Amino acid sequence: MASLRDIRKRIRSVKNTRQITKAMKMVAAAKLRKAQDAIIAARPYAQMLDQIITDLATRSEGELAHPLLTARPVQKVEVLLLTSDRGLAGGFNSNVIRRASRFLYENSGMDIEVSSVGRKGHEFFRQRGQKMRKDFGFLYQRLNYGQASQVAEELSARFLKGEVDAVYVVYNEFLSAISQKVTLAQLLPLQTLSVGTPTAADAGRVPPPDVAPTQALVDFKYEPGRQDVLDRLVPQAVSIKLYRSLLESVASEHGARMSAMENATTNATDMIASLSLTYNRTRQAVITKELMEIVSGAEALK
Repeated sequence: MASLRDIRKRIRSVKNTRQITKAMKMVAAAKLRKAQDAIIAARPYAQMLDQIITDLATRSEGELAHPLLTARPVQKVEVLLLTSDRGLAGGFNSNVIRRASRFLYENSGMDIEVSSVGRKGHEFFRQRGQKMRKDFGFLYQRLNYGQASQVAEELSARFLKGEVDAVYVVYNEFLSAISQKVTLAQLLPLQTLSVGTPTAADAGRVPPPDVAPTQALVDFKYEPGRQDVLDRLVPQAVSIKLYRSLLESVASEHGARMSAMENATTNATDMIASLSLTYNRTRQAVITKELMEIVSGAEALK
């Protein structure tokens, strides 16, 4: 049985841990609010941009085309993995890594390179000998549309040069503060809302688009022309899609960390109560033992 001193030290240690987890929960909640506002503001713009590109591609009847929309047989693939730089976020990182690992296993016949945003994913695959192309760790230092656009331009340039035939991004989609959904989305070639079939060599291994085909009821007059508008909007749509994925991942990280720290705080409180009960019982047993020794000694002297 542990001594009273050991139990007191354990109680103090758990109390200190509870203070840390409680503070981390409050910090994550404050950051989550800001990240949640950013992703809610970005979603309508991204959806409307996809809608405009879909309308242009649909009404052109094959007359308009863009290299970033053109699918080709997939032999070389790049997977962009969005994780975090820190842990203590529950299953946030492990779920994304597990999904990416499954994609690599299912498409083992292809030449797949992995790029990462976040230290956790980069370290995981590097230690296991996976072919890593680049780590975009600087994105989390100051996340903005300009930084995301630079990464999207680099990926688009590799796609246009034929260095890769498809680019996928794996991230946690933010649903609520306590719920995130692991998503594998195709970044290149860009899929519009009207696209209903995957472009990878094995169509059954690629998830279908999240949004059902839709079409606007009103047509517009495009200046200077439909092709010029398409040439301008498609690269921007790729950047927006990547930027939105990053925002979703950041919001999901803060939500997962807030939930994990709340659970840790609750568990620490329960452990303190259990240890306090054990301490009182042990103290009572020690006192009872001492009283019995005193009584026994007094009876022996009679």
